[in-house]
Amino acid sequence: MSQATLNGLLNSVLSTGKIVGFFLVLARIGPLFVLAPLFSSKMLPRQVRAIVAIALAIGLTGVATNGQRISTEPLVVVALLAKEMLIGLGFALIVGTVFWGLQMAGSLTDASAGFSFGSMIDPINGNQGGVVTQLYGLVGLITFIAIGGDAWMLRGLARTFDLVPLTRTPQINSLVAGTVQAFGSIYISGIEVAAPALLAILITDVAFGMVSRAMPQLNVFAVGFPMKIGIGLLVVAASMPFIGGWLSDQITTSVGTALQALRIG
Repeated sequence: MSQATLNGLLNSVLSTGKIVGFFLVLARIGPLFVLAPLFSSKMLPRQVRAIVAIALAIGLTGVATNGQRISTEPLVVVALLAKEMLIGLGFALIVGTVFWGLQMAGSLTDASAGFSFGSMIDPINGNQGGVVTQLYGLVGLITFIAIGGDAWMLRGLARTFDLVPLTRTPQINSLVAGTVQAFGSIYISGIEVAAPALLAILITDVAFGMVSRAMPQLNVFAVGFPMKIGIGLLVVAASMPFIGGWLSDQITTSVGTALQALRIG
């Protein structure tokens, strides 16, 4: 390769438009490493997350800037950066609602079974949570990796550049509506996952209430508390095989909802 050809290639790669396009792509990818499952895990050091984000931005810049005429005016660049961060934030929020639903299910089960009295720090997100919350988080993360959820998410992120190119603006109403719909599904997902354990614990409470009426001399609290914990653990363990299929469907739905929310304005 001649020196002139090499210089021309470097000039085309390092042109001002390409550099601006790189930062625009990075602005859209960045929220994924703050809010999305796995990519925002506290178990990954910040330096590693930053390096992976930059690497993904470098890999997607060529695709995202293909056929795009990106302005280098300062005000226009600032507006484009804000727009890209908004798109990435909406995509990451919608996809992250799946794991937030699992955390809510764990919190409901912990509060009902009594595990919330012994809260610990969750190693995945760094928040304080009970035993079942951490269990659901770890199982959800393992299942997410096993079913290729990270690949689903990256393919969906790459698809956003086709739906909303770097120089176009999405419909804000559609993006807000998709985000609100995803946040509403957090409560539904939490109840769906926690329903078997909550129902079993409720039946246990009713049964011990009837026993206490029939045998007032029995210390129901001393007997009922460990019984509730045991029944809660048994039901949670029995429902674990069904979480994989549920999580796979929810990830597919969340990525589809995120892509449907991105429309050109």
